[in-house]
Amino acid sequence: MTTVPTGPVTGRVHSWDLSTGVDGPGTRFVLFTSGCPLRCLYCANPDTWRMRDGQERTVDEVMGEIDRYRLFITTAGGGVTLTGGEPLLQPRFTGAVLRRCKEAGLHTALDTSGLLGERATDELLADTDLVLLDVKSFDVRAYRRLTGGALAPTLSFATRLNRLGVKIWIRYVLVPGWTDDMAAVDGLAEFAGGLDTVDRVDVLPFHKLGAAKYEALGIPFPLKDTPSPDPELVERVCERFRAHGMAAH
Repeated sequence: MTTVPTGPVTGRVHSWDLSTGVDGPGTRFVLFTSGCPLRCLYCANPDTWRMRDGQERTVDEVMGEIDRYRLFITTAGGGVTLTGGEPLLQPRFTGAVLRRCKEAGLHTALDTSGLLGERATDELLADTDLVLLDVKSFDVRAYRRLTGGALAPTLSFATRLNRLGVKIWIRYVLVPGWTDDMAAVDGLAEFAGGLDTVDRVDVLPFHKLGAAKYEALGIPFPLKDTPSPDPELVERVCERFRAHGMAAH
C-alpha cells in the first residue's frame, strides 16, 4: 500500500531573485531550487548542485515571498519562473508551487534541462505556461562530455511538450569549441523547427560570471581558459535558427 505524504509540501531552495528579460516574459520572480543531476562544464551556479546545501521551505513560505512582489511583477507583465539547479528533481514541490501560482493568476515558467522530464506529470505541465528548455548540445557525444548526461530525454520531453501544447523557449548556450559546431546547430534548428510550440530560441553567449563561485567552493572551473563567443559567431548561430522559421535572439 502506497503511503500518501501528509503535512505541508516542502522543498530545498537555494535562493530567489527578480530578473527582467532572461527568465521568461516581463519581470520575473525567479525561484532557484537546489539539486541538479547534471554537471555542465559552463554552469554558472555550482552552488545549486547539491540539494542538501539548500534551505527547506514550505510552499506557503515561497508563496508568501512571491506575494510581496506580486503587484510589481504583474504590472511589469511578468510572473514566476522556477529554475535551479533542476526543478524537476523535486517534482512534488515544483508542481505545488506552479499550481499555487496559477491559482493566484500568475504567469508560470519552468526552466529545465528536460533530463528529468518524465517526472513532470501532465498536471504539473498544465500549470506551466512556458517551458524554458535548456538544450546543451545537439551532438550526443558532445552533450555527454559537456554535461555528464544524455540528450535523448530532453528531445523526448520537447516532443511531449509539443504534443501537450505547452509553449517552449529553447535556450542554447554558445560555447566556443563546444557548442559552435554548425552541423549540430543545424540539427537542433531542424528539430526545433518541427515543433509547433517553440516560440523562440535564446542563444546565450558563454560567460565566466560564475567563476568566483567555483573559487569559493574550491572547485576548478573547467572552462576558465575558454573565451566568450564574439558577436559575429552569436549572430551566425541565430541566423541558422531563423533559417528554420524561428525567432532567435
